[in-house]
Amino acid sequence: MRDSTQFRTLGDASGESLPYLQCVPYARQISGIRIYGDALTWWDQAEGRYARGHRPKVGAVMSFAPHGRMELGHVAAVSRVIDSRNVLLRHANWSVIEGRRGQIENDVRAVDVSPENDWSQVRVWYAPIGNLGTTAWPVNGFIYPDKSGKSERLTVLSSADMPQKMRAAETPVSRIGADFLRGIRPEAEIKAAPVRRQLTYSASKPAQPRPARLNPALADDPIGRIIASRMK
Repeated sequence: MRDSTQFRTLGDASGESLPYLQCVPYARQISGIRIYGDALTWWDQAEGRYARGHRPKVGAVMSFAPHGRMELGHVAAVSRVIDSRNVLLRHANWSVIEGRRGQIENDVRAVDVSPENDWSQVRVWYAPIGNLGTTAWPVNGFIYPDKSGKSERLTVLSSADMPQKMRAAETPVSRIGADFLRGIRPEAEIKAAPVRRQLTYSASKPAQPRPARLNPALADDPIGRIIASRMK
């Protein structure tokens, strides 16, 4: 839509002046992206000045391409990333509210309806019907507040926003069985346990044979001494 840096005023039936704000100055104000000119020029103007990509990030500006009666395109700031297909937007001059255009809408839903989940087509909340609009609006991509060259392919999905298969790949799987710690005493318990004196064992020495006593009657008998020695 057209870049108008100030509120325009329209008169209602009573002649009272009412504020009318275009999308461009509002997106510039809340995102801090200093691009001027109609919305359809933002994507090309951002090249070389700001990082661009195709994944939503809080604070980034979603750049809509001209489509149908929206000849000047549209820009909206991302206020929240819900998941890989849903975000909330802050923008101006989109819905007709109380019969008037040019009003601000904060935290309204936008859904990626592109076949490849690349945010090239979105449906946006439309206040008059209290639901998402039926048009799939073409999107150029996202302009990030970061300066160009940091990353043109920013990915802002948290682990909670990842598809289940991606989360499973990122999450380490424990291979320790349920009984792995069974029987292992905590370190504090081991330190508190009384120290027991280690017992040592040694084999008892074999009893030494006592020398046989000779019969005094055989003391002078050499044959008797031989027989006695063999009987020990």
